[in-house]
Amino acid sequence: MIETLEIRDLHVEIEGKPILRGVNLQINRGETHALMGPNGSGKSTLGLVIMGHPNYEVTSGEILLNGENILEMEADERARAGIFYAFQRPIAIPGVKLADFLRHATTNVRNPDRKEGEDLIPMREFRAELKEKMGQLRMDTDFARRYVNDGFSGGEMKRAEILQLAMLQPKFAILDETDSGLDADAVRLASQSIAEIGGERMGLLIITHHDKLLEHNPPQYTHVIVGGRIVETGGPELAAELHTKGYERIRREHPEASEANDKNTEVEPAELAGA
Repeated sequence: MIETLEIRDLHVEIEGKPILRGVNLQINRGETHALMGPNGSGKSTLGLVIMGHPNYEVTSGEILLNGENILEMEADERARAGIFYAFQRPIAIPGVKLADFLRHATTNVRNPDRKEGEDLIPMREFRAELKEKMGQLRMDTDFARRYVNDGFSGGEMKRAEILQLAMLQPKFAILDETDSGLDADAVRLASQSIAEIGGERMGLLIITHHDKLLEHNPPQYTHVIVGGRIVETGGPELAAELHTKGYERIRREHPEASEANDKNTEVEPAELAGA
């Protein structure tokens, strides 16, 4: 059976302000999808709502993981079920070493019924796997001894997110502008690393403004979201067009969505602002 993540007619508000206005999207495990759109179109909102951010109110619609509506699940339950979200601006967790964080998270995902305090992945087994993944990502093993995102540069934060992706091996991963703040060489390395980790094992939703992150991850489907609705879907050529020519054609062909986008800027949850 093909595993799927399906969004059906999703409407979302924050603080009473409509952000998503009927999003429909289906991702099969093993597929790569790109989600592109102008600022304020609802890209990050969609990713956060899929992951279960509590500040967003789903007013109608469904999010189905293999046919099961996950809207009643908490964020940690969605993670245990196989959904991963890489933050555009990850939050620091001072005092928690990255290796310890990964050991607990990996154990919980692989044993979703585990109660806190029960056995973790054996240390020797975990260290060997972590070392292997860090070698694959060309990361110094000392990196794992640092506190999660505490004092990290933008590039280090994004590499830490990719390391989490490598260890957790989710069914579906949402990557929210993983290329943001990275130079060209770092984006190329990130793109290559995601391809090596994901491949046919994950369903990927890559939220991006550019096509560089897609260099090693050509999407089977590129979706354009404007004004809280997906207005056009194509292949990798659509992503290339948007990168080189922008959204002028999209705005011209979808004036109602563009007008809604101009009136509506995504409202960022307070705890993520400035993170």
